[in-house]
Amino acid sequence: MRISQVLFKSSKQDYKDVEVQSQNFLMRAGYIRQLASGIFSYLHFGQRSLKKIEQVLKEEMNRIGGDEICMPVVHPAEIWKTTNRWYEIDESMVRFQDRSGRDMVLAMTHEEVIADLCVTEIDSYKQLPKLVYQVYTKFRDEARARGGLIRVREFTMKDSYSLDKDVEGMIRQYIAHYNSYFRIFARVGLPVVAIQSDTGMMGGRMAHEYMYITPIGEDTIFISDDKQYKANKEIATFKKDVPVLAAQPVEKIHTPGVKTIADLAAFMQKPESELCKAVFYTATFGDMEKVVLVLISGDMEVNTVKMEKIIKTDKYRASTVEEIAGIGAVAGFASAVGIDRRKCMVIADDMVAASLDMVAGANEADYHLAHVSYGRDFTADVVADVVSAYDGALSPHDNTGQSRLHSVRGIEVGNIFQLGTKYTEATGAVYTAEDGTRKPIVMGSYGIGVGRMLGCLAEEYRDDKGLCLPVSVAPYHVILVVLADTPEIAAEADALYLQLKEAGVEILYDDRDGKAASAGVKFADAELIGIPLRITVSKRSMQNGGAELKLRKGGEAEVVAISAVPDRARAIIAGLFAELSNGVVQAEEWAS
Repeated sequence: MRISQVLFKSSKQDYKDVEVQSQNFLMRAGYIRQLASGIFSYLHFGQRSLKKIEQVLKEEMNRIGGDEICMPVVHPAEIWKTTNRWYEIDESMVRFQDRSGRDMVLAMTHEEVIADLCVTEIDSYKQLPKLVYQVYTKFRDEARARGGLIRVREFTMKDSYSLDKDVEGMIRQYIAHYNSYFRIFARVGLPVVAIQSDTGMMGGRMAHEYMYITPIGEDTIFISDDKQYKANKEIATFKKDVPVLAAQPVEKIHTPGVKTIADLAAFMQKPESELCKAVFYTATFGDMEKVVLVLISGDMEVNTVKMEKIIKTDKYRASTVEEIAGIGAVAGFASAVGIDRRKCMVIADDMVAASLDMVAGANEADYHLAHVSYGRDFTADVVADVVSAYDGALSPHDNTGQSRLHSVRGIEVGNIFQLGTKYTEATGAVYTAEDGTRKPIVMGSYGIGVGRMLGCLAEEYRDDKGLCLPVSVAPYHVILVVLADTPEIAAEADALYLQLKEAGVEILYDDRDGKAASAGVKFADAELIGIPLRITVSKRSMQNGGAELKLRKGGEAEVVAISAVPDRARAIIAGLFAELSNGVVQAEEWAS
């Protein structure tokens, strides 16, 4: 492709109001243009890179038995109402009515459609297992689009769905995807870690997220020193050490004005871990509200995602002083001792439930209780892990006391879910089993964001001059720059361009004349766009014996005879692909 034919305009200046440098370079290099918040056009270079990523995705899905299909982006609301997600998902799902007044949905995912297809397409166990996938457009009305391609509203996604007759079959396909995803990310050169994650709005038995570790990430991830434990903050656990203290008689202590955990610890001269913190939420259950009291150790914080799993709703807020008083508690001096249990739900973290000697509120202004013991002085409706992990906590898999958790930031670039029968039971997607009974099809769901992957690659592979993308996703393998002082040099460059094309080299030819772009602009654009190999034909290179070849990412320039350039270019490109192939061979696999 001649650059003079491309809809392209580079920029020397950084874009204003751009949050991350990767977005700045993608825009300056002419990969993307923003139409609205979280909505982008992909120009020539961006589209070529996206298509290369999509090809890798398709090849790896085909490799594990995938069948490519394409499903609509507009859905009738009925199928979403059937699974109840019409009511569960917030404003991020775009709802509208067609001209006949029927409720419709813009697709943010396709589990409902797949389940609906199963109703008509699968009758017998003989048709299972199946794996279908698509690479298609979706829309999610993000409250805050950010980071260029990192969090957008309209996006292209590879989503695949496994269909099995039993859980064992689903797990096999889940593992196949687990391994396939590491191959995919290795092929494009993006370093990722797979972490345990919350199933969220998808539901199901198990989920993993593939995280690109970066300071600009939105997610917090905990990784143990020995790398044996990796989990999203939403579900991360740790080994809890509860002090072994003998139960003693309760003692009421006057604590005037001592309302905070820090003040109480100082007043009682005790560590915060020996205090019982009471956190109140008012949750909505159907058409009623109820106070939820969460009891945790004073040095911990409530993990609201874990709490949501327990109370089975994400509709809650901090309780008011009046609501706290309504259950017999006193804000600032509250505990579960003596409250009206009929008016509230009590959740105790397992550390609290294991404690026989804690300081807790007396539910009386300016008073606390010492030596409070779980089981004797109060109980809970639910005992569970409901606190957030923290830096320095012991890994839950550690038996030596040496491996501790450390938090890092990351961007989710892929996810896999063991859905089970949540969607097929709701839609009636059943099959006839070997014994003649009708059973729901068992599903798995697996996604990768194509644009987000490009955004993360741009973040990973850049320097102060621009992008330097891996050969597998760069828009072209080679950029040919001609500095034509004479017609003869221009003719040499034109001929070399044709020879490289005939040799099967993906080549972008910067054929702009000196009036359209100076030598400095051409070299700056080549570095900005980030194509792996630059070939320069100029008066100087010809005097030195041919064309100059230089890798975008490091290495010394070399001059190669014009006739030998195609073979040398192909050898360099092959070497770059070989480096990625080594990563594929070493890619992580499921540990049984």
